Amino acid sequence: MRLFRRPLKSVLYLCVGALVALPGMIALPQHAAPQTIDNQLVVSVDPSQSAIHWSLGSSLHTVHGTFALKKGSMQLDLATGKASGEIVADATSGKSGNDGRDRKMHKDVLESGRFSEVIFRPDRITGKLDKQGESTVQMHGILVLHGSEHELTVPVQANIAGDHWTGSSKFSVPFVEWGLKNPSTWLLKVEHSVMIDLELKGAVQGPAAQ
Repeated sequence: MRLFRRPLKSVLYLCVGALVALPGMIALPQHAAPQTIDNQLVVSVDPSQSAIHWSLGSSLHTVHGTFALKKGSMQLDLATGKASGEIVADATSGKSGNDGRDRKMHKDVLESGRFSEVIFRPDRITGKLDKQGESTVQMHGILVLHGSEHELTVPVQANIAGDHWTGSSKFSVPFVEWGLKNPSTWLLKVEHSVMIDLELKGAVQGPAAQ
């Protein structure tokens, strides 16, 4: 019997030690979780309340047009600046008010029959994004245009009020440099970058909505 006393005693000590340590092990994640959750912000985009306006200069005049948004949502970590999600525009919806010009844009430049979506996937924000009120930040991500990925950083003015938010951004897209066809002719010279004016509205989930 003495041969089994020492191993049995060791096992009992291990069991008691594990029971003593267990409350502390359980308490750690419960204590840390509120801080992690409190820093998370999820925002959705309402396509019916949002708009994309664009303008393209030329040697004769500036062309103005629109695109429609299809969907969008973003997950933001207010502590680390990490971002994820995507905002999707309908490339086939592009209009400038001139049917002939629009047909050429879709067929020769955007090739929207093949590349029907333009997608922005954010990966980080720089600057302080407040849970309520106005903030100005820089948002970096990947823009998928004409089937290719391009890094893009855009300025964002955001306003969070309760469970709703609005955001606006103005930036330039160098579409010719990124491989899309230059629509210029010998009579009409077109700029190589298009200006985008983005207006977003949607709902907020997370601490800001509470």
